[in-house]
Amino acid sequence: MKREAKVTSKGQITIPRSVRQALGVEAGDKVVFEEDETGIRVTPLRRTSPFAKYRGIGNPGIPRGRKGINRWLREMRGE
Repeated sequence: MKREAKVTSKGQITIPRSVRQALGVEAGDKVVFEEDETGIRVTPLRRTSPFAKYRGIGNPGIPRGRKGINRWLREMRGE
């Protein structure tokens, strides 16, 4: 994929839609510019795991977090 973007007088660029979709970035997301031996690489900055939304999916009825799990265990033990 080869796309062009224009740099404004403030040093800003608009990332073309097809590139944003390929990177999986939306408004407010951050990207990282890294230089390597072949040129400049643009990658999305991921703060959370892309698998975070699936965490706990295999345990229906068990609350999330340490406190929730401990409370569930106490209830199961009859405490």
